[in-house]
Amino acid sequence: MKKIGIFKAMKLCKDYEKMGMEERERLQKKRFQYMVNWARENSPYYAKLYKDLKEDFKLTDLPVVNKRELMENWNDWITDRDLTLSEVEKFMENKDNIGRKIKKKYMVFTTSGSTGNPLVALCDSTTNNVMGGISACRSYAREEDLKAFMKKGKKSMAVFANEGFYLGNSSIRSRLLKMPWKKSQMGISSALYPIEKIVKQLNEFQPAMLGAYPSNMELLIDEAKEGRLNISPVIIMTGGEYLSDSLRERLAETFGCYVQTSYSCTEGGTVACECRQKHFHINDDWLIVEPVDANGNPVPDGVRSEKVLLTNLYNFTQPYIRYEVTDRIIMHHDKCPCGNPSPWIQLEGRTDDVTTFMEDGKEVKVAPLSIYAILKEVHELRRFQVLVYPENKVELRLEVRDGVKEDEAFAVAKKQLMEFLKNQGISHVDIGLAKDKPMQNKGSGKFKHIVNVKK
Repeated sequence: MKKIGIFKAMKLCKDYEKMGMEERERLQKKRFQYMVNWARENSPYYAKLYKDLKEDFKLTDLPVVNKRELMENWNDWITDRDLTLSEVEKFMENKDNIGRKIKKKYMVFTTSGSTGNPLVALCDSTTNNVMGGISACRSYAREEDLKAFMKKGKKSMAVFANEGFYLGNSSIRSRLLKMPWKKSQMGISSALYPIEKIVKQLNEFQPAMLGAYPSNMELLIDEAKEGRLNISPVIIMTGGEYLSDSLRERLAETFGCYVQTSYSCTEGGTVACECRQKHFHINDDWLIVEPVDANGNPVPDGVRSEKVLLTNLYNFTQPYIRYEVTDRIIMHHDKCPCGNPSPWIQLEGRTDDVTTFMEDGKEVKVAPLSIYAILKEVHELRRFQVLVYPENKVELRLEVRDGVKEDEAFAVAKKQLMEFLKNQGISHVDIGLAKDKPMQNKGSGKFKHIVNVKK
């Protein structure tokens, strides 16, 4: 396997954009076959999974894998035989390691996704550089926004959950650790902070580009309208959650700039980039996306899938081949007016709820990913679900790890959540343990970590 540097990755992205369809298909097939052969030669898990695979295999000949199965076989899944899951988990116990490399080789990321099952991901230098190449070449939907960003000093600030090993947060911290002089151009605020503190940091930094979860951006609209937030970004880029058309319009109106988003996940990086038509074009030189129904059967263009099978063609340390992602998409191969010939998708995103609490007769809104980030760090929990009722009543549905008592795990989770809410200005809240375990919505089949319940 040849390593790919950042400039090589950018060149490969640009070269692909100049290719005709036949040349593109040949390249994708070549990368796909190489990845499968690499996985079965270097990963004991895939060697066993593919032991009966014929030499002239097709994509649909390969079995589907999912997050739970891969985590249960983590040590045999990765292609580096000198690293174990226990070593990575030990590394992650020290929060100062966020943005640093384990064994000076791999960035470490965690994710949960809409199934609620956690995943520990590794990012080698090639993986990181390809993700960087895609971002550098394709992240801006409009060239004029990139020019405006450059003209205004290239100052960017992100509002993310910054206390965990999450993709966005870890990537920014990694860059700041390597280039501390970038602190005047690149900043990060914690989505866990009270909204007043986030506003203060944004006002002081004055970003030209603002990145955040849509639910956090929604909270900032009122701050701007009330005159407390005074910034003039030239572009807003959201991620991590679904951006609705209505919220996009409200943000554009409030901040007077273009608002865009992308379709990303830790396992695949930026899966699809948005164009001027607000179509998500798949980065199909590096990823294969299969829309399927509930039984794993392919669905045709124009029909909403129940999930996605994702194949990553550039992560050789931790191969994701026909990996199940519980997102619903609608695939399109018809020509897009923007001129990009890559297939594009419509996306139905994750839909955790913005919660509202009352304190001294005043509404206090809390973004869902802030609550999620707090409870994600309670290591006694395997999965959790937060139900928020009127009158500041909260119930926790918990699935605990092996060897952990439920009441002990609940006590830790309750304490952490109470402390977080108190920092948000919410002191009066009743948190109880639910009888039920975390569960998917019976109608949609989707899993939501944070759920508003109306009586």
